[in-house]
Amino acid sequence: MELIQNTAELSAYLAADEVIDHHHPVVRETAARLAAEAADSYDYARAAYAFVRDAIPHSQDSGDLRVTWRASDVLALGTGICHAKSHALAALLRAEDIPAALCYQRLTRDGGGHALHGLVAVRFNGAWHRQDARGNKPGVEARFSLSGERLAWIPDPAAGELDHPVLYAEPHPLVLAALRAAPDRSYLWQTLPDSL
Repeated sequence: MELIQNTAELSAYLAADEVIDHHHPVVRETAARLAAEAADSYDYARAAYAFVRDAIPHSQDSGDLRVTWRASDVLALGTGICHAKSHALAALLRAEDIPAALCYQRLTRDGGGHALHGLVAVRFNGAWHRQDARGNKPGVEARFSLSGERLAWIPDPAAGELDHPVLYAEPHPLVLAALRAAPDRSYLWQTLPDSL
């Protein structure tokens, strides 16, 4: 699948905003701690990915009902769904001048219907590479990779699932609106968009 930037300017994938707030002290401190252990930018990106995937539980897996959406809140509170964790990973990558984009999959939801799943694409060696920091669990084994995707799920077109090829510099407005409006995760599960 060819990944398509939604803006031609690579600088947009390094920008800070209200969601990917990589100038926030919590993001800067986390990035500095991870960077101190990294040999180079690739090593840092892999460490940032592993940190978000493993040290910040997916709120459904942990039973946490809080809804986070701002990268600094995800890191400070240590919880989030896939979209929130993607915002945190994008912020950590951008904090170290590594271009990062947000991207999405349409997947079958437990109990029927579909939901959007959030991913990050990182740019190395002139190409974008999608990563899934959702968090591993039985049946889910995602890994950081620049040589072939190691995502949590592969969409099944026969089930109405698909990969959205667009790389967004900012969260998709439909996803962000659902995250911001949800008083808790139970409500969020009912309001997350199922398509873009």
